[in-house]
Amino acid sequence: MAKNKNTKKKAKKSNIRKLNDWLHLWLGLGSGIIVFIVSITGCIYAFEQEIKDAMEPWRFVKDQKKDFVPPSQLIDTAKIYMPDIKPSGLTYSNREGAAAVGFNERINGKRHFTAVFLNPYTGEFIKKQKLIGGDEFNFFRFIIDGHRALWLPYDIGRPIVGIATLVFLVLLITGLIMWWPKNWKKSNRDKSFKIKWKAKFKRVNYDLHNVVGFYSLLLAMVIAITGLVWSFKWFENGLYYLTSGGQEKPEHSHPHSDVSKAELVLNDSISALDKAWYLTRKQEMNAGGFYMSPTLHHEDDAIEIIAYQDHGSFYNRNEYFYDRYTLKRYRVKGDEYKNAALADKISMLNYDIHIGAVFGFAGKLLAFFISLICASLPVTGFLVWWNKGRKMKP
Repeated sequence: MAKNKNTKKKAKKSNIRKLNDWLHLWLGLGSGIIVFIVSITGCIYAFEQEIKDAMEPWRFVKDQKKDFVPPSQLIDTAKIYMPDIKPSGLTYSNREGAAAVGFNERINGKRHFTAVFLNPYTGEFIKKQKLIGGDEFNFFRFIIDGHRALWLPYDIGRPIVGIATLVFLVLLITGLIMWWPKNWKKSNRDKSFKIKWKAKFKRVNYDLHNVVGFYSLLLAMVIAITGLVWSFKWFENGLYYLTSGGQEKPEHSHPHSDVSKAELVLNDSISALDKAWYLTRKQEMNAGGFYMSPTLHHEDDAIEIIAYQDHGSFYNRNEYFYDRYTLKRYRVKGDEYKNAALADKISMLNYDIHIGAVFGFAGKLLAFFISLICASLPVTGFLVWWNKGRKMKP
């Protein structure tokens, strides 16, 4: 009787393993080309900033050992080159980087985005560059469009990428189950942890899929999870729920200005945006960059200025909201990274973790290699399947 129980238990485990292997095979074959595209474009995009820095030297200015000019001066100059269009964003870089005023517009139903680069110390024009739309080929726009939407319309491509990324997460889990040694004797450990470089190609390919896949597993999961945050709202909310201990993720909202105080600025020669800039600058003299929305579309909109503490990353930031009429600062939940709750910090970290920037250049290098491995897994996995049935000689 005991023998029959053990036999049934063993058969049950065998069936579960067969199902796991079946899922890994067919989900991998079905999503392989998408995972490859998303991963290989992610490799390249990790170094977008470094490549642009090398290829576009005009994006740098000499540190003039004085403070930056106010936003109004940059906007007035930028409008000369983009007349009749309201600016959508204004960026100050670090002390050696050009400032930029961005302009969003729609032409024949398509989005166009142009940046006007300026010297932040003098307000002088440097260059006008069309980053989205236009006839000139933009390499990194091409890369990010492939990474996010497979070069399809975004409302079609983004869900496909999201589903493929979710499938890839399942593949990592089923792959770990397949990798797990039946027992931990030395010969099995060697197969699971070492690549036999002197073996035949089929065996080396199998080891590259099996062993390298295992070593990259955790970091590949991190990249996939951070990518899924942008793909599905339910995933983003679920991650926040787990990391906050059961709290709902608040909707992104800005404070509102007190419209009843509008008469306070009727005859003021200095714009509210400039005043808000000066107030923020006093608090953030050592910030690595700033971003603000210079155009307020509604009478109760508040002025928003984001101060990034570290040049080259976005997570460590302080957000300032000001009443456009009284310049009263409004505080909101999670407006300072250092004082934010764990779930809010994780949300702020998401982009920088995804591209590795949270650990500086070394982190980007690591993200590059992990993405490269992720791109290789569909290729080596396909070859394993193609060679199935052929004996792998040691």
